[in-house]
Amino acid sequence: MVMLRKTITVTEQQDSWIKSQINSGQYGNDSEYLRELIRLDQANKEKIAILRAALIEGEESGISQRGMSDILNDAKERHSMNG
Repeated sequence: MVMLRKTITVTEQQDSWIKSQINSGQYGNDSEYLRELIRLDQANKEKIAILRAALIEGEESGISQRGMSDILNDAKERHSMNG
């Protein structure tokens, strides 16, 4: 993987926060911490995109003919299969 150097500007408060994260022992330096933040942001954006697609699919599927008891039973069945 090719690494590129970037220059960023942060506030004193942000710098203190970054240093505290490094001092906690989770990260070796500023770059490791910032790369982790980027990975987390990418993962969150992907989850949001998946959720939006599911919502659009649900809206486009029309009005359900199932009642609340049907939906509840399906949810209970799925839960028992996963648990």
